[in-house]
Parts: sequence; structure tokens; C-alpha cells
Amino acid sequence: MSSARRPLLTATAAATLLGALWFVPSANATSDSPVRDAVAASPSPQVAEQARIAATTAGDTVTGTRLADTGSFDSTPYVLGGTLFLTLGAGFVAYSVRRERLGL
Repeated sequence: MSSARRPLLTATAAATLLGALWFVPSANATSDSPVRDAVAASPSPQVAEQARIAATTAGDTVTGTRLADTGSFDSTPYVLGGTLFLTLGAGFVAYSVRRERLGL
């Protein structure tokens, strides 16, 4: 490998690594909402309503029990980014094997 291509290869590898790390989810333990100073003395109306519903449906059968809809996150950017960088890595491997077999 010529010495002129070595910095380009290093820059490409660094950019690939940074691009892959872009898709790693953050593990922040803080919330986006401000912290309340005082604790509420009485439960909120939503909590009271949920407790009332839970108490009335406690005798339901297993088939009548429904789980809460918590939603899901959009995983599309992670799938696309992972696919892109997996393809890029496979391309680098194929290029290296090709160069080695041709004796360049």
C-alpha cells in the first residue's frame, strides 16, 4: 500500500467508526421534564382512576386481562444504519481479499 493512501484509509476507518457509534442508543438516566420539588400528598386523578379500575377488574378471568399499550420506539434508523455499515464493512473485506489475491 502506498504511503499516500494510508491517511485516506485511516480517515475512512475513523469516519466509519464514528458513523457506527452515531447509531448506538444513549443511556441517559435523566428525564426531559423538570424535577418537582414537593411530593404530592394525595394521588393524582389518573392514579386514583387506575386503582379503581384495577380493583374492579381484579376478579376478571385471564382472557379478560389486557396489557397496557406502552408503544414502541422507531427502530428504522438503527436498522438502516446497521445495514449500511455492515455492507460497508463487507465491502472493505472483499476489497482487501481482492487486493491480496491480485498481489497488489
